[in-house]
Amino acid sequence: MFKFNVRGENIEVTQAIRDYAIKKISKLEKYFDDQEVTAHVNLKVYSDKTAKVEVTIPFSFLTLRAEETSPDLYGSIDLVVDKLERQVRKYKTKINRKSREKASEVLIASVPGEETSDEDEGIQIVRTKRFALKPMDSEEAVLQMNMLGHNFFVFEDAETGGINIVYQRKDQKYGLIETDNF
Repeated sequence: MFKFNVRGENIEVTQAIRDYAIKKISKLEKYFDDQEVTAHVNLKVYSDKTAKVEVTIPFSFLTLRAEETSPDLYGSIDLVVDKLERQVRKYKTKINRKSREKASEVLIASVPGEETSDEDEGIQIVRTKRFALKPMDSEEAVLQMNMLGHNFFVFEDAETGGINIVYQRKDQKYGLIETDNF
């Protein structure tokens, strides 16, 4: 069961817009077993009359996130829901394949923290996020990273218990940083 937090930037969110967004995003509920989560929907309209829709749905084991921009707000909502649905299907297919291969329970990481920004005057940490690390293998970590749209992902290695990082390289391949436990 989804709850919704729909807000607008540079736009008044009318009941019609709210209802349309909720109706479309609610289609994703069929993929999840009665989990109560809040879907965060952010609607933006720019001066060039384009509309951007961002949706984030944080589950305990996965965070779905997508954004789309088009000349039409309703079109952007449709596009972002299509993107989220593709992410869910890809995730479910991957997990089903993994569980058949391993015939064991698959544990999935929670949301990674966001990168901080560096200022020219020196390093200034402007945001701190905490998140729980859950055991997984590097392939699952790459999948989670891609679904979140990030270029790195921190996770606990299921086999070694070490804290590792996967990242996307400039050549679009992936790298793995393994840490030593002392």
